[in-house]
Amino acid sequence: MSISRRDFVAAATFAAPMILTGISHASTSANNRISVGFIGMGIRARNLLRGGWLASADVQVIAVCDVDTSRREDRKKMVDDHYQNTDCAAFIDYRDMLARDDLDAVVITTPDHWHTNMVLDACRAGTDIYCEKPLTITLGEAQRMIDAVRKHGRVFQTGSQQRTEYGHRFVQACEYVRNGRIGEIISINVGVGPAPVPCDLPEESLEPGLDWDRWLGPAPQRPYNSVLSPRGVHDHYPMWRRYHEYAGGPLADMGAHHFDIAQWGLGTDHSGPVRAVPPHDPNADYGAMVVYENGVKLFHGGPNGTTFVGRDGIVAVDRGRIDGVPGNLFDQPIEESDEKLPRWPNHLANFASCVRDRSRPICDVEIGARSVAVCHLLNLAYRYRRELTWDPQTWRFVDDDEANGWLDYERRPGYELPSV
Repeated sequence: MSISRRDFVAAATFAAPMILTGISHASTSANNRISVGFIGMGIRARNLLRGGWLASADVQVIAVCDVDTSRREDRKKMVDDHYQNTDCAAFIDYRDMLARDDLDAVVITTPDHWHTNMVLDACRAGTDIYCEKPLTITLGEAQRMIDAVRKHGRVFQTGSQQRTEYGHRFVQACEYVRNGRIGEIISINVGVGPAPVPCDLPEESLEPGLDWDRWLGPAPQRPYNSVLSPRGVHDHYPMWRRYHEYAGGPLADMGAHHFDIAQWGLGTDHSGPVRAVPPHDPNADYGAMVVYENGVKLFHGGPNGTTFVGRDGIVAVDRGRIDGVPGNLFDQPIEESDEKLPRWPNHLANFASCVRDRSRPICDVEIGARSVAVCHLLNLAYRYRRELTWDPQTWRFVDDDEANGWLDYERRPGYELPSV
């Protein structure tokens, strides 16, 4: 089924979810740049714009979208000031942005609970996608994302920049692990924050300029609180990340980065763990683990970053360091005959290249989905305090109807997941 751009605008204005398939865009804009729209104009979007997207010769930002008037207008001005003789479009409803026939790709930097709706709509609109991590807030959403991206042939980059940036420390760490420099892997420790908690914030007066209903979107109805969406232009990461209605807590916030490196080092980008085990102490915030089919145990807890423990040594890596045991581990470089991992100057360069040649980026949708699945399995082990058996190929818990009821949640009317 194919519908016109005019029909799409009408659907975006009056209905949710929309019926939308069969729309495609030109591969690049007339000036040979990839035309990009940003959805969610908080501090992460600001940092991406300043950190290379505006300065890039590969892309041009032509539109911004946010449910907060102040942030939306501030980022529009930032884009207009940079390009000078352009007029960046500004939207409150991302579906109006997707209706443009000159949009090649979108960058999604909203709170996590909105990611899946937006990704599915972007797939149906024929745009490529750069989505920040953690990709989803449920296991069911992760599988839906993979299916939608594959069905519509979209290029999808997860914002797991550790695979391309930070001096390639993470690339080096995974190369040494995958090439057997520390022997057979016994266990991995990932040091990140705790699991999320239910939101119990009190009601505050809602100031004008924020569409609170759109901010909540598919999440449960609740009164406004500025902790979730600070009013106006601010310079900090809001604490919606702490609450499981909107995110996976600190465990998933940085865990989506560091569990991703654990998966990369293990070579499990297309699979994942088969068991999730809560900590022995029923009140502990750390100590849960997931177990892989080969017996490798991945623990939540330990030094910041990712620590691989092998039979012959250790590789520990974080954004500002890489350490090895024995101390001379890195004196012997990776040889020509060894397995080498790709090195890109940055995440945007990889994404832009893939948009042009239609290849899969270094952190394709399945890679991001399987990394966040590790976060979800650990969060469920903490939340329900029991062991879970997981099939990473079927995306189901094994012989466990109760646990399979936790794969997703019921969304508010009007914000259901669109069909793909």
